[in-house]
Amino acid sequence: MSYTKVNASAATLSKNRTEDSITTISGMCATCVDGCIGMCEIGKSAYRGVEMIYPQPFGIITAASEKDYPIDYGHLTILGTAAGAHGIEEDSDKAIFPNVKIERDIGADNKITCGLPFIIAGMGSTNVAAQNWDGLAIGAAISGVPLTIGENVVGMDMKSEIKNGRVVRSPGLESRVKPYHDWQIDGKGKVILQGNIEDTRLGVQEYAIEKLGVEAVELKWGQGAKDIGGEVKISNLEKAQELYKRGYVVLPNPTDEKVIEAFNKGIFHEFERHSRVGMISEESFMQRVEELRAAGAKHITLKTGAYRPIDLARAIKWSSMAKLDLLTVDGAGGGTGMSPWRMMNEWGVPVVELHSLLWQMADKLAKRGEFIPDLALAGGFTFEDAIFKGLALGAPYVKLIAMARSPLAAAMVGKTLGMHMKEGMLPVFVGRFGSTPEEIFVTAPEIKDLVGADRFDEIPTGALGVYTYFSRLDQGLRQIMAGARKFNLDVIERDDVSCLTRESAEVTGLKYITEVDAEEVEEILKSQ
Repeated sequence: MSYTKVNASAATLSKNRTEDSITTISGMCATCVDGCIGMCEIGKSAYRGVEMIYPQPFGIITAASEKDYPIDYGHLTILGTAAGAHGIEEDSDKAIFPNVKIERDIGADNKITCGLPFIIAGMGSTNVAAQNWDGLAIGAAISGVPLTIGENVVGMDMKSEIKNGRVVRSPGLESRVKPYHDWQIDGKGKVILQGNIEDTRLGVQEYAIEKLGVEAVELKWGQGAKDIGGEVKISNLEKAQELYKRGYVVLPNPTDEKVIEAFNKGIFHEFERHSRVGMISEESFMQRVEELRAAGAKHITLKTGAYRPIDLARAIKWSSMAKLDLLTVDGAGGGTGMSPWRMMNEWGVPVVELHSLLWQMADKLAKRGEFIPDLALAGGFTFEDAIFKGLALGAPYVKLIAMARSPLAAAMVGKTLGMHMKEGMLPVFVGRFGSTPEEIFVTAPEIKDLVGADRFDEIPTGALGVYTYFSRLDQGLRQIMAGARKFNLDVIERDDVSCLTRESAEVTGLKYITEVDAEEVEEILKSQ
């Protein structure tokens, strides 16, 4: 079996000529014919070159790996039971799924109350995040879900005021923080500001703490989509030149006269902006944590990607030593912005393997009596079944599930429906529910009650989409937990899931399905 899909993908707007006859090793058509115009990835690379490294079209899509990994969360199954209840009285009138508690506090000392056991992982300077930010921010705020502002927002903001290499004002960052703070309810959730090497040099997190009321910051090592720095495409020459002046890696060089001439002639249409890769060390890590605490940060988190196991060990050990509030671990394959397509598919430790290694390392530290930061898992989570599996696989150390592409998708759909409503052009399969936000978004009465009927019309439809999507996850997770007879998050155990394949059992350390409860089964069968 081949796990890799090569040479043609919707992500690169490419396809094979002989779609029913493809060589599995190379991904090429079984017969490559002289005269073909070259719609496959090799063919398009012959005339568009480096443009084909990245998913397309940039700015209006999110992208994630197509690789068929040997193990994924589908290889785990959720175990229910017909007896008992945990976290609630064993009473059929009380042990009902609406009574399941899924609110959660996270953090080492200063706690963050999360209305749901989710966090929206960092989405930074990409166009698709910026264009849907109000929907994401307001939807997350009224749901009580923490929201992470990703890297490079200040550096990419052409209105940023930078003096002596440090930011003193950034309207772009202000516009990311403000909508969440304006709609936050009862202090639930939190805006978390990420910082990479470029942000640290600009003093972005210190500025946000001092000027914007940001209390939580995140150190950024990487993500599951790529093992290099953040990347975007720039279609404006002046902006590319300004970013070059600010110290970003911009390709091709936007100050080169020959490049400028080629751009103006339309030979190419976009520049690439790249962030540098960080160089982590224990000393610099601890120093940065202390700098942020001295600057007034009340919560400090770390986001790391699908790097090799030694880097995962560094992440959890150093987070333990620094007593961080949250460590988010993102498995291979995911992504929301622009990542090299082949890299996204072919690098890194996949989600189940990485999350299993994380649990093993956390358990070793816990048995030694060392502090374990709250953990969050990221890597393609979208619905309540995988959310439960992730919480169970990582129990009791994993407290949250991180998502990015799915809430962004909900925001995009909500925004698009709002546009169609204004134009009176709703598709038939949506229009059958009505023609106004109150009729189409099933949670409208609930949201009105939450924020006040007088503020409902101020909420963008993208935010209605995010809240309504989360409400589905809320009830779906409660139902699954009730079926497992687990009525609050703290009683979820690894034993609540098992494996459908021997290989996944070996990787996770969980039991193969037919071996679950083996001793208890024998006791029941022997009883008189």
